[in-house]
Amino acid sequence: MSFPDPIAVFRTEAAELLEQIEAGLLDLNVNLGDKDQVDAVFRGLHTLKGSGAMFGFDALAAFTHHCETAFDRVRKGEVPATQELVTAVLEAKDHMRALVDTPNGDHEATGEALLATLRAAVDGANSPGAGNPAKAEPGQNHFKIRFSLPQNAMANGTNPLPLLDELRELGECTIVADRSAIPSLDLLAPTDLYVTWEVELLTTQPRSAIDDVFIFVMDEMQLEVITVEAPVAAAKTPAKSATAQPAATAQAAAPHVAASAPAAPAPIDVKQNKASENVRVPAERLDELMDRVGELVIAQSRLSQLAGGSGDLQLRAVSEDVERLSGELRDTMMVLRMVPVTQLFGRFRRLVHDLAHETGKTIELVTEGESTEVDKSVIERLADPLVHLVRNSCDHGLETPEERLAAGKSAAGHILLSARQQAGEVIITIKDDGRGINKERVRAKAESSGLIAPNANLTDQELYQLIFQPGFSTAQTVTNLSGRGVGMDVVKRTIDALRGTINVASHPGKGSEISLAIPLTLAIIDGLLVRVGAGRYVIPLSAVEECLELSIEEDMRSRGRSFISLRDSLVPFLRLRDLFRTGTKPDPFQKVVVISTGAERVGLVVDQIIGDHQTVIKGMSKLHHDVATFSGATILGDGDVALILDVGHLVAAGQQQEAHLRAAG
Repeated sequence: MSFPDPIAVFRTEAAELLEQIEAGLLDLNVNLGDKDQVDAVFRGLHTLKGSGAMFGFDALAAFTHHCETAFDRVRKGEVPATQELVTAVLEAKDHMRALVDTPNGDHEATGEALLATLRAAVDGANSPGAGNPAKAEPGQNHFKIRFSLPQNAMANGTNPLPLLDELRELGECTIVADRSAIPSLDLLAPTDLYVTWEVELLTTQPRSAIDDVFIFVMDEMQLEVITVEAPVAAAKTPAKSATAQPAATAQAAAPHVAASAPAAPAPIDVKQNKASENVRVPAERLDELMDRVGELVIAQSRLSQLAGGSGDLQLRAVSEDVERLSGELRDTMMVLRMVPVTQLFGRFRRLVHDLAHETGKTIELVTEGESTEVDKSVIERLADPLVHLVRNSCDHGLETPEERLAAGKSAAGHILLSARQQAGEVIITIKDDGRGINKERVRAKAESSGLIAPNANLTDQELYQLIFQPGFSTAQTVTNLSGRGVGMDVVKRTIDALRGTINVASHPGKGSEISLAIPLTLAIIDGLLVRVGAGRYVIPLSAVEECLELSIEEDMRSRGRSFISLRDSLVPFLRLRDLFRTGTKPDPFQKVVVISTGAERVGLVVDQIIGDHQTVIKGMSKLHHDVATFSGATILGDGDVALILDVGHLVAAGQQQEAHLRAAG
């Protein structure tokens, strides 16, 4: 049995903490007075520092300590939260990530520069007029503290020494370790904790400061805090001559015992139960399991074919059971691979924040449909295209505040990032309320680059698609954000590789909208198996609306116009036999499979509808990657290969055919 590398586990948890810290900082930047977000950022920094020190990331712990201290001062009201402070800690967060990824790298100079920026932000916030620092409490408070951590605390990553150091920072204190519970050597477990600590503390801080020290372990520990009501001068004597007997004092001063965690171990069990609800699994294991499920689906298809040609009723019964179980396993596996797009959208809050700062624009990002779920492999490959599209909207699309006010708009530009499911696709839309795409400039650039002939007759959609050509850019100057004509080309190539489509809409002075339509999954789909000539093909079932019969008479009547009347509306159709050049005669009773993407519909004429088929998607070879009609292939039960039709391409071809026929009269 192999055990996970603890350093790898820490890096995974550190990445999650850094994401939480970044999200908290961005939320705080919107509302600088939000104390809950201040506390959330502080807790994240505190946990990252403690975990880093425990796993030997000393540079990370030391650097994070300064950021934690800054937010501790904000939390205590000593300095106000400012945008400068938020920006400084965001930049420091990036440095923390570098310290996690390459702890032995040369980060000292960068760290010092960031700490100088952080100190300037804190000092600026603490300057006269910047805020109202909290007033110190008169006199000192005298506390007697007794606490013990759960026996498995160190094994779970809690180090008691930083807790004691934080108590020392609160004021003058004396600490005594009660070691009476340590067993003999033969019974001692080196990972268990047996020590209880007793502390006498003189501090100007309130009682809540002690709770803050134990904020992350409060639910799992035993804590007693007694407030000594005697004058401070009298209290100093016992504080300096502390012995290991505060327990008796605690009983004498029982009325002053503060609220503490229950002594029973029930909270530990609750925590353990909560932890057992979620299990971390490496992504490559899910991919491997998905491959195995795919092979099982192919084997099940083979078994169903054998059973269908056999008269053995028992074999057919077993085949049906295997088909049902493999279908349930496939569905379960697909759910495991689905992740909400909020994981993707969350990255762009920081990107927009930085771009607004860099361009001098005021930009507000709005997200919708974050709960929409997509296959994890699709999410991973969508990150780069969306980065280029969002950067393009911020740099090219949105105007400066002065330009927007002159145009009668609000000073702040808006970018909408939304996701929704439609049939078997996810539609991701990037929309801005900027200046829109200048069609004349796009046309002029395309003509000068030789992409189109002068005065070529193009639709708006065809013209907009030119912006995705390699090296195409209408920017007047090249900046570090855009202007080289590389980003949109990356978008086009990635979406094509995902078998997706791109739709662009723009209105001068009102903004642009780019929609990406991408399959929900790249692994297994439900398909409709059809025959055209001697070949078999798969149509994604999610795109199928209905199936009709096309008689020879109707086929002959439709020659030259390729339209079928469907409930008082004309739907164009494609004869796949002609498209694929099978060279075979049509069957007497052909079928029309009506497919759709969005509001667009087209019929596909096939010779035979064989039935539904669980389709394990296999990629096309490099030799066939330019064949737009097919999006992939699958292996059938008899070992033959069936090609998967690209629904989006076929619908576009059908609509183009309809447009040409209508233009011809």
